[in-house]
Amino acid sequence: MNVNLYGCDGKWVMVDLGLTFADPAYPGIDLILPDLEFIERNRDNLLGIVLTHGHEDHIGAIPYLAADLGVPLFATPFTAGLIQGKLDEEGIASQVELNIVERGGSVRLGPFNFTYVPLAHSIPEGNGLLIETPYGNIFHTGDWKLDEQPLVGAPATPAELSAIGDAGVLALVCDSTNVFNDAASGSEASVREGLAGVVSAVEGRVLVTTFASNAARVQTLGQVARDCGRQLCVAGRSLDRIIKVAKSVGYLQDFPPIIDFDAAMKLPAHEVMIVATGGQGEARAALGRIAFDSHQLKLSEGDTVVFSSKQIPGNEMAIGRIQNALATKGVIMITERQAHVHVSGHPGRPELALMYQWMRPEIILPVHGEMRHLAEQDRFARSQGVPRGIVQVNGEVVRLAPNGPKKIGNERAGRLILDGDVILPADGSTMNERRRISANGVIAVTVALDQNNRLRGEPAVALQGIPVEEDRDDFLDDARDAAAAAVKGNKKDEAGLREAIRLSVRRVATTWTGKKPVVEVSLIQV
Repeated sequence: MNVNLYGCDGKWVMVDLGLTFADPAYPGIDLILPDLEFIERNRDNLLGIVLTHGHEDHIGAIPYLAADLGVPLFATPFTAGLIQGKLDEEGIASQVELNIVERGGSVRLGPFNFTYVPLAHSIPEGNGLLIETPYGNIFHTGDWKLDEQPLVGAPATPAELSAIGDAGVLALVCDSTNVFNDAASGSEASVREGLAGVVSAVEGRVLVTTFASNAARVQTLGQVARDCGRQLCVAGRSLDRIIKVAKSVGYLQDFPPIIDFDAAMKLPAHEVMIVATGGQGEARAALGRIAFDSHQLKLSEGDTVVFSSKQIPGNEMAIGRIQNALATKGVIMITERQAHVHVSGHPGRPELALMYQWMRPEIILPVHGEMRHLAEQDRFARSQGVPRGIVQVNGEVVRLAPNGPKKIGNERAGRLILDGDVILPADGSTMNERRRISANGVIAVTVALDQNNRLRGEPAVALQGIPVEEDRDDFLDDARDAAAAAVKGNKKDEAGLREAIRLSVRRVATTWTGKKPVVEVSLIQV
């Protein structure tokens, strides 16, 4: 959920505006957005939003937050194509100014000059940013790796990166994701060989799942299908979108023809290769639907699924659920543990060391990772000769120059949730209520009263999520009796009576179940 703010002479520029995906701590929520309270208060001094590349954790929040900020966006052609699709889908394209910057181009915004520096990554047009200011230059890497044989795009050469270092780099703001990896990430070209070896050995139908945004991998899979004599079928809206945008800006020009689902199922199994989304266990993605027989494409015993992606921490259970469903069908599964079918898009320690040599920064500022990754990159960079460093947490304001780095303040850096079509605080009353209901269940009590607050009829009690199962009727009897007793034993005002009923019914629930459910009480005058 990358949002970086650079300030100079009272003006600000945002680099990236991403989102993250919800976990079980946010029931009913799919997307989490950054809380931009600080820059919203200072929007008059915000000059623009510069985007490094097109991954969701860097551009995903744009359709929800950019229009309110009211500043222009800047991106290279492929990233701009993805953003344009999001804006069109939300119906706000006319409200957001989107500027396309040519590959390697520059943008001048107030005291800042941004130059796009192409770097290899697992999506076309991964870019670092050279940020020139009157007080020194910053190199913001974005997400990156080194690839001697990139299959899509042409990253900057060591000589070009060294030239940036020769001009002086005050601070290197650098990707920390793979800082614990002792080996370099490896080349996409080597994955092509590995995948071709795997697919050529498969006798039945083969499905390969990968990150939709990894257009280089999609290109690789197209070539593998052609080399192995298989027709290519693509399953997943995000894959369709990536392929369309990539072709529109000049990538995937030699991509093989794509057959539809009906044609794929009519072909002999050994003549088709499916590329599908869903390798991280997403239930509604193509692979999940195929695994549970709710998709036009089918897999059966002896077919093979290749996971050409890394298992993201936190997704183990979701991926395991799908893999178990595939195993039940007799489907063979191959992951990066069994064959060379994936390389990371982030730098290992050898790549980081080379970047330090080329940039020769005065300051290392690690980003993109958890605290253990940031702290480790700070230590590693110092061991490689970088003089100074600082580990920053969300919300901390750091002065880089003059006399930096130094933490000089804290600003709010919270989370927002997208709940249906409504944006709310991630820890506001709605989410807290839903967590309580999710954990403890809910009971609704309706009590009819006459004008003297005397009970008219039996209280009505409804419940959801209360663990009484076979004893439900007996529990309801006790709950109704407790509500009636609360009415008869209290001569309070309406608010006091409602609270007495709530507490009485909850005590019954706690006695029966050990839980404290949410109890909602409605009083009706009849």
